Amino acid sequence: MTKPVNYFHLHMISDATGETLIAAGRAASAQYAHARAIEHIYPLIRTEKQIRRVLDSIDAEPGIVLYTIIDQRLATMIHDGCAALGVPCVSVLEPVLGIFQSYLGTPAGRRVGAQHVLNAEYFRRIDALNFTMEHDDGQLPLDMEEADVVLIGISRTSKTPTSIYLANRGIKTVNVPIVVGVPIPDVLVHSQRPLVVGLVASAERISQVRQHRVLGASQNFDAEQYLDRANIIEELTYARQICHRHNWPMIDVSRRSIEETAAAVLALRAEGR
Repeated sequence: MTKPVNYFHLHMISDATGETLIAAGRAASAQYAHARAIEHIYPLIRTEKQIRRVLDSIDAEPGIVLYTIIDQRLATMIHDGCAALGVPCVSVLEPVLGIFQSYLGTPAGRRVGAQHVLNAEYFRRIDALNFTMEHDDGQLPLDMEEADVVLIGISRTSKTPTSIYLANRGIKTVNVPIVVGVPIPDVLVHSQRPLVVGLVASAERISQVRQHRVLGASQNFDAEQYLDRANIIEELTYARQICHRHNWPMIDVSRRSIEETAAAVLALRAEGR
């Protein structure tokens, strides 16, 4: 018997964009298979008037409250307001800041949005994103030597989303499709700088993902051949042969999320592969 899904309200209050808070809230709620969060996100909350409005919203739809508010006066206002409403609230950053302060021996500067300063790291990520988007699906292969990572694989092995995720980490990424009978670019074979990684998956997984692609395909699209298990197995065998021939590492993405695949790529890069 299938267990029913329970819904709950999750209020997330931030004095910046809320990216850190949203990631933490979703990571926690994902651990509860039979519970779904109804998210209420309040970014750029920096005044008492704004907090009073947020507390009114929480009062109307009570639930768990998470916040990342650097101003301690405003944070106290949220804490006291939630206590009066009888709802649980947690400051996501305070325990972490406490550990940093204990270890470093100095209190945090408490600058709102400090992680979004337009520094060299920020521009490196933007440059990586632009490079990655320009090199999606094998485009502009001639300057492949400038890439940090090259992902290769057959259709529906998550090459593009993994590339974009890596680019958000500042990693210039190229992705190149593998098609049976079509040779891979010579520039890739002779490249020295980038880490080349093959993405593979089980034929069953590829078939499942391709089913969704077929739903939005054009009339001239050969769905039968695209979904045929024998063809998929041939494609995967061809991809593995290419990787073995060039001694390129492979990652099986069958049961991996995009984040897990990217983490595996970064681990290979750290090893110097």
